[in-house]
Amino acid sequence: MNDVRALHDWVSAHRDDMLGDLSRYVGLETPSDDKPSLAAGLSWLDGWLRERLGGPAALRTTDGGQYGDIHVYDYPGTGKPVLLLCHYDTVWPLGTLAGWPFRVDGDRVSGPGVFDMKAGLVQAVWALRALSAAGLPHPPIRLLLNGDEEIGSPASRPVIEAAAAGTAATLVFEASADGALKTARKGVGLFRVLATGVGAHAGLDPAKGASAIDELARAVVALHGLTDLEAGTTVNVGVITGGTRSNVIAEAAQGNIDVRVSSADEAARIDGALAALRAHDPRAKVSVDGEWNRPVMARTPAVASLYELARDLAAELGFALRECSVGGASDGNFVAALGMPVLDGFGAVGDGAHARHEHVTISGMLERTALAAALLHALTTEKGIASPR
Repeated sequence: MNDVRALHDWVSAHRDDMLGDLSRYVGLETPSDDKPSLAAGLSWLDGWLRERLGGPAALRTTDGGQYGDIHVYDYPGTGKPVLLLCHYDTVWPLGTLAGWPFRVDGDRVSGPGVFDMKAGLVQAVWALRALSAAGLPHPPIRLLLNGDEEIGSPASRPVIEAAAAGTAATLVFEASADGALKTARKGVGLFRVLATGVGAHAGLDPAKGASAIDELARAVVALHGLTDLEAGTTVNVGVITGGTRSNVIAEAAQGNIDVRVSSADEAARIDGALAALRAHDPRAKVSVDGEWNRPVMARTPAVASLYELARDLAAELGFALRECSVGGASDGNFVAALGMPVLDGFGAVGDGAHARHEHVTISGMLERTALAAALLHALTTEKGIASPR
């Protein structure tokens, strides 16, 4: 039996231990907007990591301010380091667990945050345990736990970029709804269009007014016209507010814009269009603020090579590993923008991110844990794990 199958057999033998860890982890609520809960969750994770992996060679802590703190653990190994990206915050508010506890039903495991992305961290840790048990080398591991990913990583982005320095590759343990690895992700821009006008009575003095709502409506039409599906670009004004009463010409209105792009050229086109927005009425004003929240994660030759290595190892494990490009973003976008190879979606297989049907499969957890172990071992050698001849 080759090393790849042996890793899967070892992981499968520790199925119940993995589920026990996942149950304890899901039992700790870590909503992005609750600093005390995030601190308690991170403290538990720190103890659990020491229990499962031993003490790290180094631990760096960054204060997340109003958000969860960021921990970066370094574990020794052979060759160039590999960065493992995980986040411990979830979208679920405090108290969700009371009505929706951790539950195992056959091959299916459910609970708040189990898919996005608590199972992913459990898999990463047990992949390292599998390699240790098998006596197989792995690269130096840099494990980053992020507490503000679900709200755009405002505090953690510079920490992530610094942690990526000098690494050979990054594996992001975000979940995968259909089992495919994500080799490309769109860049995300979060902007706001602001319209200001001149208030007046809509019945008595309509000519004296300049409607901010009219200006916003015109801007929304123009913004939605920027969408180019063939180029992979979408522009959506998802929330609009403005005005005070129906008989008052509105002095102010605004709309929140979500932009997704597949290339830097498209990002530049959108930037130009946003800067060019002007009011129709000379008495009014239209402006845009906001920023690009995450850069494009492109499928470079290095990413393709890393995926092909993972695909071949998955074939040795007996399953087909596909790749995909998605519109959603992750912390992997930050690393990819630095020109480093990233494989995303290495976490749990299941469905229901941010939804009440959130769940993972146990079989998927075991497969992906073995695959992560095999890939980490392969990255210490020139040719990876070879099948027996």
